[in-house]
Amino acid sequence: MKIIQKISEKSKDLFGKPAATIAFLGDSVTQGCFEIYEIEPGRIETVFDRNSAYHTYLGQILTKLYPSATVNIINAGISGDNAPNGFNRLERDVLRYSPDLVVVCFGLNDSGLGLQGIERYTSALKNIFVSLKEHNIEIIFMTPNTMCTHVSPNLDFELGRNVASGIASIQNGGILDKYIEEAVKLCGQENVKVCDCYSLWKKMEKNGVNTTELLANYVNHPDREMNKLFAFKLAETMFE
Repeated sequence: MKIIQKISEKSKDLFGKPAATIAFLGDSVTQGCFEIYEIEPGRIETVFDRNSAYHTYLGQILTKLYPSATVNIINAGISGDNAPNGFNRLERDVLRYSPDLVVVCFGLNDSGLGLQGIERYTSALKNIFVSLKEHNIEIIFMTPNTMCTHVSPNLDFELGRNVASGIASIQNGGILDKYIEEAVKLCGQENVKVCDCYSLWKKMEKNGVNTTELLANYVNHPDREMNKLFAFKLAETMFE
């Protein structure tokens, strides 16, 4: 990808070449959200820890590989966000920084609308892709993790268990599967590179891994170690 070429050129010519900029557009996982807790009756809050988010880990990988080259990281993830709203704020949160690469990751929250929300989801993704391409920005669509498949015994408050129960029905009902399937199909049509982490999570589950216990909140936020998986898969994709 051109982004690797630009980082490499910067490492060889610090004064003559500009630094590369990578923006990450997504939801709570992109923002860096982990555990959840009940802040007051009926209201859930999350633990924010951007230092353990996948974009931070990716930055560390690139620094290891190109120690002299600056790579600017733009975190445009917002907890609870979805693809349509991601498109609405694209100019404000991403385009204004003129990034060289944008990593897009949506689907978890979008799937809450059920199968009838898929067209809304893919239409928004297409709008994001078209807009980025109009600005000559490279794109990677990163598929998300799977969500919980059951209510974990480690969820120690009723509201959290109720949320997990609803999310598990979306995951087990194949709804998120369909969202990701349609998103990947769209990427093929729009010539957008895919970093397919979702299929890896599905393979782990198929091979007996309790993927629910790999979620920091036991609902939909991968724990800190699993965020490293995203980073390594992204690095691999960038070097293809």
